[in-house]
Amino acid sequence: MPLSWNEIRNRAHEFSKRWEGESSERAEAQSFWNEFFSVFGIERKRVAIFEKQVEITRAGQKLKQGRIDAFWKGVLLIEHKSLGQDLSRAFAQAADYFEGLPERDLPRYILVSDFARFRLYDLEELPSPSGRGDGGEGGVCEFPLADLHKRIKHFAFIAGYRTQTIAPQNPVNIKAAERMGRLHDALRAAGYEGHPLEVLLVRLLFCLFAEDTGIFQPASAFRAWIEERTAPDGSDLGAQLALLFQVLNTPKEKRLKNLDEQLAAFEYINGKLFEEMLPIPSFDLAMRCLTAARSTGVPSRPRSSARCSRASWTPRRGAISARTTPAKKTSSSSSSRCSSTTCGKNSSVCAATRTSCSSSTRSCAR
Repeated sequence: MPLSWNEIRNRAHEFSKRWEGESSERAEAQSFWNEFFSVFGIERKRVAIFEKQVEITRAGQKLKQGRIDAFWKGVLLIEHKSLGQDLSRAFAQAADYFEGLPERDLPRYILVSDFARFRLYDLEELPSPSGRGDGGEGGVCEFPLADLHKRIKHFAFIAGYRTQTIAPQNPVNIKAAERMGRLHDALRAAGYEGHPLEVLLVRLLFCLFAEDTGIFQPASAFRAWIEERTAPDGSDLGAQLALLFQVLNTPKEKRLKNLDEQLAAFEYINGKLFEEMLPIPSFDLAMRCLTAARSTGVPSRPRSSARCSRASWTPRRGAISARTTPAKKTSSSSSSRCSSTTCGKNSSVCAATRTSCSSSTRSCAR
C-alpha cells in the first residue's frame, strides 16, 4: 500500500530542507536521488539504476556512448546537472538517449534537476519546445526545491498512486447494477443482512453516483481510495468504509487535522444518509472487487503495475523531438475506470435495497 499523501508531503518538506544549497552534481547527485525516492517510501535500487549506458545515434549513425543519470524502465528518465546549469539543455540531452533505448523501455516521464529546481516532462502531454507550465500545463511543470511538498502529486506515479485524469465516463449501466446485486447476495450469504445491509447498499450506491456526477473529486476518487488505501484481499474494507462514512457525515471544518488526505478530500454529505452507525461487515477479495465495480472483475493491480502500465499508453520514438502531437493512448474494455450503478430496466439492486425504480428517470428512488 502506498504511503499516505500526508506522510509523503512531510518527507518532501524534510528532503527540501536537507538539500538546500547543494551544488555539486559529481559529488552528491546519486545520494540526492536515493533520498528523493525515499520520500515516496521507495528504495531506488528496486526500481531504477544509475549510469545506464546507451548509444547516442543520429540518422542511424552512432555518435558516442552516453550514460543516463538514473533510469526506471518504461517509467522515468532522470538527467541531473550542477547548480545553475540550463535545464532545457539537460532535457535535450535526455531526449538524445531515446534512440539508444528499446521501444519497450521508453519512459513516459523525463525529470531534470540542478538540485535547486525540478522540471518534470510528461511525454503523453508533449509540451511545445518552449513550453514551461507552472502547474503541469502543456505536459511540463517546473518548480524550486523548496516547493517540492506543494507539487508532490505530480509524482504520484512514483508513490504508486494512479494519475487521475478528468475525462468523460460512460453513464451508469446495468452491468454495474448487477455487480451490486451480487455484492448484496454475497454479504447476505456471509450473515450480514436486514436493515444494516439495506443501508450499506444505499450508501455504496450513493458513493458510486457521487463519483460519476462529480460530487466526489478528483475523477474516480471513490474507486481509487478503495484500490489504494485498502488491503487487496478486502480484509479491512468493512472498517475502512465505516471510517469513510464517518468522514462523509462530518463537516470539513470539524474533521481531524491529521486525517488521511484522500479521506479529507471527500465532500461533506448532509441529509443524515451517513449518520447511523452500522455493524462493520466482513469483506473478502471478491466483495472488494464488486464494491469498486471494476469492469474487469479482477482484483486491483499491485502497486508496481499501478504506477505506469505500458498497456495504457504508447510513446512514439519520433514524438520526443517533434513534441507537437500527444502520444496516442490505447483503449480497452477493461479500463480501470468503472461505471457506477443505476436500476435501468434491471431492478435487482433496487429490490436488494428495497427501493423503487422509475422507468422515466432510470434511477433509484427511496
